[in-house]
Amino acid sequence: MIKRISAMPPLVFAGEADQLRERLADVCEGRAFLLQAGDCAESFDSTTDSIRDRLKVILQMAVVLTYSSGVPTVKVGRIAGQFAKPRSSSTETVDDVELPSFRGHIVNAAGFTEAERIPDPARLLDAYNQSASTLNLLRAFTTGGYASLGNVHAWNQQFVADSPAGQRYEQLANELDRALRFMEACGLDALESPDLRTVDFYTSHEALLLGYEEALTRQDSRTDDWYDCSAHMLWIGERTRELDGAHVEFLRGVKNPLGCKIGPTATSADVIALCEVLNPEQIPGRLTLITRMGADNVSELLPPILQGVHDTGHPVVWACDPMHGNTYAAANGHKTRHFEDVLREITGFFEAHRSVGTWPGGVHVELTGDDVTECLGGADELTDTDLVQRYETMCDPRLNGRQSVELAFRVAELLT
Repeated sequence: MIKRISAMPPLVFAGEADQLRERLADVCEGRAFLLQAGDCAESFDSTTDSIRDRLKVILQMAVVLTYSSGVPTVKVGRIAGQFAKPRSSSTETVDDVELPSFRGHIVNAAGFTEAERIPDPARLLDAYNQSASTLNLLRAFTTGGYASLGNVHAWNQQFVADSPAGQRYEQLANELDRALRFMEACGLDALESPDLRTVDFYTSHEALLLGYEEALTRQDSRTDDWYDCSAHMLWIGERTRELDGAHVEFLRGVKNPLGCKIGPTATSADVIALCEVLNPEQIPGRLTLITRMGADNVSELLPPILQGVHDTGHPVVWACDPMHGNTYAAANGHKTRHFEDVLREITGFFEAHRSVGTWPGGVHVELTGDDVTECLGGADELTDTDLVQRYETMCDPRLNGRQSVELAFRVAELLT
């Protein structure tokens, strides 16, 4: 199966990855902000509507962040390849039945039967085909007029529009409309500008299955450099960031922009060593450090790491993953996260950067465009009893559309 994939066309191109690195260099210098967002674990069953709605929420969030902060928002999706999931346990137990853990659709199925949990190599090819289809759809949406600022009202889904955050978004959209009409009255048709009719949208996923990633690694005809053409950006997880581990060794050899998750056990020395291995040439935009400390730890643990990396002169993009350090089991057994804990970690992230004098470059969140009830709190004040209504994730709990737009406004307030 790996041999078949290695003979297939690349999913993305080296020039696109280089373009993202240039955009991330702007983030590195404090001239832009990174929004990296998407599903926890993508499904092979994703429909056109679900992919569109995920993109729609990301576009809404980006408009809020750009309009409020005055700096461009670099949009990177956890999409078109986020099919593999690391698990803390190799098995899971339900009603005294123990089976291998679900490790993402690229490995096995989510259903809780012995047959569904058997790893199937044919799923590697399914992942390639699903990624190609999703990318084709994303390119159509982002370059075919759907992402035009003229559609800023159309992005407000009904269940989002009915929320306080959705209503606040409508007010912002009205202000944008007035600005566009003013420019048109002055003789400038802003919506004819390609910059306002299309958006640059990039893909990313955790590079967990190295056989699959290696099969999609190609040598660039322009430079003879190697690129992992499964996505524009790849990241290394908290569980696989060992300096002498296979994931660090593989990804240091490709020229894509890279991310690395940094959890509460990391020290300043650990992170500096990762910078030296993954970006020895100190290229701005090459390396994004995605911190996931937990709301209760970020204020204490993050500043020394920020200071240590800053003192070395390594140019990195700092992004906050406020999701993974704040997961817990609700009383009914569902994994969940509380919206206020997510906000507390982001607030602590911003405060830590201000104390050191570095740029809080972005956020990395798990979300969906669907009207799910997986994370508690938010303007709807979801509680434990609401989780059973629409708990649809295959792995970790995601913010729904209302919570995502609300989060964008709260982050925008911190930026301004």
